Amino acid sequence: MSDTVSDARSALPEEADATGADASADPARLLRRRLERLIGTPATEGNSVVPLRNGDAIFPAMLAAVRRARHTVDMMTFVYWRGEIAREFAAALADRARAGVRVRLLLDGFGSRPIEGDLLEAMEAAGVRIVWFREPLWLSPFKQNHRCHRKVLVVDEEVAFTGGVGIAEEWSGDARDTSEWRDTHFEVRGPAVDGMAAAFAQTWAECRPDLFDARDRFCDQAPAGDAVVQVVRGSASIGWQDMQTLMRIVLESARTRLRLATAYFAPDDYFVELLCATARRGVTVEILLPGPHTDQRVCQLAGQNHYNELLACGVRIHQYLPTMMHAKVVTVDGIASLVGSTNFNHRSLHHDEEVMLAVIDERLTAELDAHFDEDLTRSEPVCPKRWRTRPVLQRAGEIATAPVRRFL
Repeated sequence: MSDTVSDARSALPEEADATGADASADPARLLRRRLERLIGTPATEGNSVVPLRNGDAIFPAMLAAVRRARHTVDMMTFVYWRGEIAREFAAALADRARAGVRVRLLLDGFGSRPIEGDLLEAMEAAGVRIVWFREPLWLSPFKQNHRCHRKVLVVDEEVAFTGGVGIAEEWSGDARDTSEWRDTHFEVRGPAVDGMAAAFAQTWAECRPDLFDARDRFCDQAPAGDAVVQVVRGSASIGWQDMQTLMRIVLESARTRLRLATAYFAPDDYFVELLCATARRGVTVEILLPGPHTDQRVCQLAGQNHYNELLACGVRIHQYLPTMMHAKVVTVDGIASLVGSTNFNHRSLHHDEEVMLAVIDERLTAELDAHFDEDLTRSEPVCPKRWRTRPVLQRAGEIATAPVRRFL
C-alpha cells in the first residue's frame, strides 16, 4: 500500500461519528462548520436551489432567464457544440446584446472547439463578448492539461445556473433514448449567486483585463429560500485543491448513507481508499455510473480498474442503461448535497477549474435521492461475483489505461 493511501487511512475517523462530541452535535450544523473552516469559504443562508432534470427542463429555464435579462448575462461553459439548442442559445444571447444588455460568453479552448463558426460570427456581430480560456494552439503542454470545466450562467446578478449540462444537442430531450443524455442542472437564487458570479469573474480575469463595468450593479441579494449554500471553486493548477478537500470532508463526515452519481469515475488510489473506508465503517455507499453508453470509454475503463477493491469493501456500484449518465450529484445522510460541474475523476479533482455547491437542505436532498432511486430502476448493479470473472479483454483494457490515468 502506498504512503499516500496509508496516510489517508490513518487520518480517517475511527468511528462513524468521529468523536463523542461529534456524535451529539447537530449533523447539519457540524457538516457546515467543517466545510467552512476546512475550506475557508463561508456558507450563506436564504438560498433557493431548484433541480432541473434533463434538457426538457434545463434548457427552457436557462433560455427564459437569458431572454428576460435587462442588465447583464455572464455565461461560461466547457461544452458548446452543435445542434438546434446551440443555435437557440446563440440567438438568445445575440438578441440581448443587440438590446443593450452586456453579454459575456467564456468558452473553454478545448471543450468548445466544435462550435459552429457562423454562430460565433453572429454573436460577435450582435455585440456578444466572446473569449476563449486557454486555446491549445497557444499553450504550453502543461497548461493544455488544465481546462475550464465550470458551467455557470448568471443573469442580472439575480439568478444563476450550474450543473452538468453542456450546450449541445446531446443534452436535449428527457433521457428517453441514447440520443438524449441524462443530466441535472440547478437554478439558484439568493446570496449564493454572488459566489457563482465570482467563479465566472475568476476565470474571466485570466482571459481579459476588464473585470467589471458600469452595468454591474453589485446589488444586495435578497433571501430566496431556506437552503444553506457554500460555493466551492476548483482551480486549473497543481497541488491540493479545494475540490479534493470538499470531497474528503463529505466522505469522512458521512454517517449513514452516501450516494454519488457521476459521468466520469476515475479516482486516484487516495479517493478509492476513502470510499472504501467510508463503507467499512458502516455507511451505505452507492455509486451510479454510465453503463454501455459513454462518450469516454478510456475513462470508464480506468474507473473499472477499481471495481474489485470497491465491491470487496461493500461499495454498491450501479451502471445506468438507457443512455449516457452525465449528472454530477452527491447526497449525504439525507441532509446535504454536492451539485455542480465536478466529476469524481482525477481531472476534475486535480486539474480543472470547477464549481460545486455544497447545499445543506433536507428537501433538496430528498428530491435528489428520489431522482437517484428512479435512476436505479433503469440501471443494473455490478455483481461482485460476476465482475471477478469478467473477460480477459476487459481486464486488459483496464490495465492499458495505467499510463494515462492521471490525465482522465
